[in-house]
Amino acid sequence: MFGKKEKAQKPEGFIKRLRSRINRGNSWLSYDLANLVPGGEIDEDVLEELESLLVMADVGVDTTELIIDDLRKSLRRNELKDLDALRAGLERSLLNILTPVEKPLVIDKTDGPFVILMVGVNGAGKTTTIGKLARRIKDSGHSVMLAAGDTFRAAAVEQLQTWGQRNDVPVIAQQSGADPAAVVFDAWQAAKARNIDVLLADTAGRLQSQAGLMDELAKIQRVLGRHDEKAPQEVMLVLDSSQGQNALVQAEKFHERLGLTGITVTKLDGSAKGGILLAVANRLKLPVRFIGIGEAVDDMQIFRAEEFVSALLASGGKDQ
Repeated sequence: MFGKKEKAQKPEGFIKRLRSRINRGNSWLSYDLANLVPGGEIDEDVLEELESLLVMADVGVDTTELIIDDLRKSLRRNELKDLDALRAGLERSLLNILTPVEKPLVIDKTDGPFVILMVGVNGAGKTTTIGKLARRIKDSGHSVMLAAGDTFRAAAVEQLQTWGQRNDVPVIAQQSGADPAAVVFDAWQAAKARNIDVLLADTAGRLQSQAGLMDELAKIQRVLGRHDEKAPQEVMLVLDSSQGQNALVQAEKFHERLGLTGITVTKLDGSAKGGILLAVANRLKLPVRFIGIGEAVDDMQIFRAEEFVSALLASGGKDQ
């Protein structure tokens, strides 16, 4: 993903944790599916119940209709003869939506640092994601620097500096209230002077409706672009999965304003059922880089569509 030096990682432990943490226990989808089809016969009533189930799991109306319409076609072709066939059809529909957005982050060699601008609302887990990503990138053999572009919260700078110490990577920061674009540009200059491979830039959390703060992010892009037309090479949105359909609205607005190139979905270990990832993938078609299920470094992994769908559809007790 990041380079030839990246160590091969075995994701089996993460997959098990993902399966067990999506809605905390047996897969909500398989459990509810089995209850929807107690007699084993699949009919229109079953599909209507499944439709409600998906909407309540934050899949969203449009994406749910896409899935159900696909299953209705199979029903009309007499292909949904039992629960196993329904599960297979559902798996196919989910993979059709998620496989196209399974695009791991690739760090290309550039003349200057490869800049990853991290954006998102407050509380989405942006700074923590930066810390985890810094560790992954460093382990892959690249040098890393962090830029403390969130100058509104002193705690954010301190948190980033803690991650910098933990990962043994430099952090460029200024006083509270400094111009975020100036901080990020200073960090870019420092990274270029030191031949740093990757610059990870934190930014202040903001709501997608705060025009002034969104303009500030665009200013960071412009300042970087004047000195390196390719920078920032990645504009990554960190989305809190527990935000439900509001996360989709966030993604749409951030993409409209900034031109997102990737998404990381966090907090799948909470009350969220993971449906919002389907809604975002279907609506925006943006690359999903990582998913997170906890605070530990290993609790953030590359997004893989088959693993995620398997977690949603795993039967109780299977690979738990």
